[in-house]
Amino acid sequence: MLFAITCLDKPGATALRTELRPSHLDYLAPRREQILFAGPFLAEDGATSTGSLIVIDCPNRTAAEEFAAGDPYARGGLFQSVELRAWRKVLPEGA
Repeated sequence: MLFAITCLDKPGATALRTELRPSHLDYLAPRREQILFAGPFLAEDGATSTGSLIVIDCPNRTAAEEFAAGDPYARGGLFQSVELRAWRKVLPEGA
């Protein structure tokens, strides 16, 4: 089952995001087969990260919640909010 995990950073957390990024990427690396796509939300300047979006394939909601909670960004207190929703891929077809 697919889940969209949307996370918004706490205001003024750019330095914390930078500090936690290497451990966040290390956390995602062995889970690449589960991740359909992932990346940061950006401020209007097109450069400053303001949150994260990950669409992940997990057997159930509990597994998706555990994935989200285990992310070093979440454990490190980067996020103001985290939302998890079941999601269905429609387009592009066959991709």
